[in-house]
Amino acid sequence: MSLRYALLALLSVEPMTGYDLYKEFEASVGHVWHAPDSQIYPELRRMEKEGLLDGEEVTWGQRGKKRRYHITDAGVQAFRDWMNTTLEYTRVRDPAHLKAAYLEWAAPEAAREQMRAHIEHHTGLRQQWEQRIREIDQDASEMLNRRLAGTPEADRDRVKAFKRFTYEGLVARAEQEIAWAERGLDLIDDLYANRRSSRQGAGTKK
Repeated sequence: MSLRYALLALLSVEPMTGYDLYKEFEASVGHVWHAPDSQIYPELRRMEKEGLLDGEEVTWGQRGKKRRYHITDAGVQAFRDWMNTTLEYTRVRDPAHLKAAYLEWAAPEAAREQMRAHIEHHTGLRQQWEQRIREIDQDASEMLNRRLAGTPEADRDRVKAFKRFTYEGLVARAEQEIAWAERGLDLIDDLYANRRSSRQGAGTKK
């Protein structure tokens, strides 16, 4: 259900079409909640049926039409209620750590490659999050600037601070995963070095 609240958060800034929402989703809340357009469009239709959104047909290009969504008072209240409710955590699904628990089944170099891929993936994520922090600090985030334009001046520092806090947490998580995988590389080297030493010792005894 978090998808609908992410969409409500975006629509609280300004009305948008499903296409606009998909683009903004990928550029903003998509960093913390992934959803393809095949999930976004049906959810928008459900939200409109439930009265959380109002939709209107608007001209798109020369002949096309698209549906633009406005958040309703009920949508604003639903989002506020969600924000004031303690999060219920879902069960973890973590294929990288699941796989790490059984790396003894992998060839040594395949195990190392898994750790290197993990480092590369999370290094890329860390760079993305650090760029978002720089954009916040430099007032260069278009979506955030639009939100701030509709926010009372007394509340703007708070809006920016919470956005920065979120990306700081994502940077810290990426750094933790990088450090974990680096330890994994060291562990693999140590384990297989010890196995080679044991084999060489057994051969000497013979």
